[in-house]
Amino acid sequence: MAYARMSHQRVYPSEIIFMRALLFIFLLLLTVMGCTSTPNVNEVAARSAKQYYKYLLTGQYESFVDGKYRTDQIPSSYRNQLVDNAKMYMAQQEQDHRGIKDVRIVNAKVDTSRHVANVFLVFAYGDSTSEEIVVPMVEKDNVWYMK
Repeated sequence: MAYARMSHQRVYPSEIIFMRALLFIFLLLLTVMGCTSTPNVNEVAARSAKQYYKYLLTGQYESFVDGKYRTDQIPSSYRNQLVDNAKMYMAQQEQDHRGIKDVRIVNAKVDTSRHVANVFLVFAYGDSTSEEIVVPMVEKDNVWYMK
């Protein structure tokens, strides 16, 4: 390969290879830095709310109740009532709409200074209707709970 000429200077092939290697390393670092970003706080709150309702849909009522804020500080009799209420709610939805078949995330609005969020979910019912609900959430120790 012949020498490349730029003004009055010569660029040698070894310098071209070195510059290409530097450019490749720089682009690789940019790619790695872009892939290691923290997850969007709105998305984390929304996924948490959706997961709690997925527990409800699959009959994991205890897990659904555990998704409520501070359920570890209530008497066991009250916790059992919350579990029974979740079961009755699902039975009522089955009777009224042939059950909830799917839960979709619509939006989430997070107030990071107050550690609260409103997550908007849509229930798709078995009778082909749908309903949008708002799930108030609170963050404690980097975990999102339902209020």
